[in-house]
This record gives sequence, structure tokens and C-alpha cells, in this order.
Amino acid sequence: MTETREPQSDAFAGGPLDLPGWRHVYSGKVRDLYEPDLPVLGGAHPLGDVVLVVASDRISAFDHVLDPGIPDKGVVLTQLSLWWFDQLADVVDNHVVSTEASAEPGDGLVPDVVAGRAMICRRLEMFPVECVARGYLTGSGLAEYRTNGQVTGIPLPAGLVDGSRLPEPIFTPATKAEVGEHDENVTFAEVARQVGGEAAARLRDLTLAVYARAEEIARERGVILADTKLEFGVDPATGATVLGDEVLTPDSSRFWPADRWEPGRSQPSFDKQDVRDWLTSPGSGWDRSSDTPPPALPDDVVRRTQDRYLEAYERLTGTALT
Repeated sequence: MTETREPQSDAFAGGPLDLPGWRHVYSGKVRDLYEPDLPVLGGAHPLGDVVLVVASDRISAFDHVLDPGIPDKGVVLTQLSLWWFDQLADVVDNHVVSTEASAEPGDGLVPDVVAGRAMICRRLEMFPVECVARGYLTGSGLAEYRTNGQVTGIPLPAGLVDGSRLPEPIFTPATKAEVGEHDENVTFAEVARQVGGEAAARLRDLTLAVYARAEEIARERGVILADTKLEFGVDPATGATVLGDEVLTPDSSRFWPADRWEPGRSQPSFDKQDVRDWLTSPGSGWDRSSDTPPPALPDDVVRRTQDRYLEAYERLTGTALT
């Protein structure tokens, strides 16, 4: 059983921090984005046109950001992404420039207070598409399949059930949604209409190549990668398509223990399933269809969820998070 780490400050479960040398410009459900504060730096950033991406400990479910956060979740997301970026280096370039930290506000490095959960990254022109690869049928793909036997216009064999392995991995893109909105599955033709046929084909091919590599690595470690969501952008300086955001974490992927895989039911997973299960249980007292925000998570749900994130990191990388 994974031992729960001594958590970092609960300051990481709230909103963006004041980081000298960096100016907050955007917050998603989990990540906060900062630009260099050029007056503090005394001019251009030494690493070029970059942003600071900080992964908080916030956790969301059913389009709500919940309270409290999950201790060290942001560290897991960042460190696991960095590990995967290394594993994929010969498949696709990524946006990470530096993770070097410093206590000096004017040197443009990662501030010490967010070391371990932050990356300095190239600024990309992001594609307005969530690039999803599925090797197994579950989630929104399963719901769509039950309606028409397809997922994003791709016909699938009859008789598949929750957790079925697909004949081959498929590219099932979705539109990006604002915070509080649902991503919407779309066809490859719609992606081509939005970004052009050549770019759409490149996104599809890179997504499936990343999935193939990651699925093989995960399987060697006794973990099934059921599906994953990627984001890509164009590097304005080179025109190359680059992998951005996070990659292959429990927030963006479904990881299942291979020895417990059993098609025909919901699979145990290395993610926030304990949170979802509690919110939809009578014990939470929450009506998902109402306008009332979810209640605070109980301590035991927070602890179990933290353990699952840490276990995912340790199972995949083979090392404990330090």
C-alpha cells in the first residue's frame, strides 16, 4: 500500500499564487498560467517567449472544482508528465524548456515555492482540439457507441461492452470547452474543417503514435492505458507541431490495473474515481442535477484519492515520489 506523503501547504489547493517575476494570466480547473513580468526581469525573458505552468492541488468532478484539494496532486501531475515527455522524446517534441528553480524573483527561473509542480514552457499556438486516443471502450465513447454503434463517426463491431479492448486504437477528437462546460466529441472531418486536412492528419497520427508508445510502456508495468487526452500546438519559431499541456497523467488518462481488468463492468482506476463515487452516493447528499455546488470532500476520500495518484506515479515510473 502506498504511504501518504507529508503534504505540501494547502495554499496549492486554492487560486493562483503571487509569484514575483511572473504575472498570472489564466487559470483552468487545475493549472495556473503565468507570463514573465518583464519589468521585474529588466527586459526579455532569458529563455525566450515562455510561460510558467503551475499544477495546483485542485480537483474537479462533474464540471465543479471541489474543496478541499488533493495534497501533492500537482506534484504528481508535473513529475509524471516530465517522465512521460522523456519516454516520448523520439516520438514528438514537447514544450518544456526548464524546471530549474530559484528563490531570486528576477532570474526568470521557476520560483522555489512552486518547485516540483511547475514547468517553464515554450509559448505555443494551441490547436482548438482535444486529441483523444482510445484503446478500450468506456466513458463518453461507450455512451456514444450504445447510441449508434460508432464513436466520433468511426464504426465499431457489435457486442462491445464497458471495458472492451478495441480491435485497434482510434482517434476520437473533442472540442475544447471552457471551465464548467463539457468537451464535445467531434468527427475527424470536423477537426479537418477547423484546422485543415494536413494539420488534422498530423494530430491524428501523433496522437496514435503517443498512445502506442505509452500503452506498451504501461502494459509492461501491469497497467492498462484505456484512453488518453493530448493537446498540441505549433511552435511559432519553427512551425513544428509540439506536445503541450500535461501528458499521460491520471487527470488526462484512464489507467486500470491489468490484473483486475474485466470487460462488462466499470474498471477500478488510478484516478479520482473515489471522488466521483462519493459525490454520486447517498452519503454526499448532493443532487448532481441541482444548481447547488458539491459539498466538501471527507478526509478519507481525500486520503484515498491522494494514494491513488501516488500509486499511479510509482507503478508507471518504478520510483517513489520524493
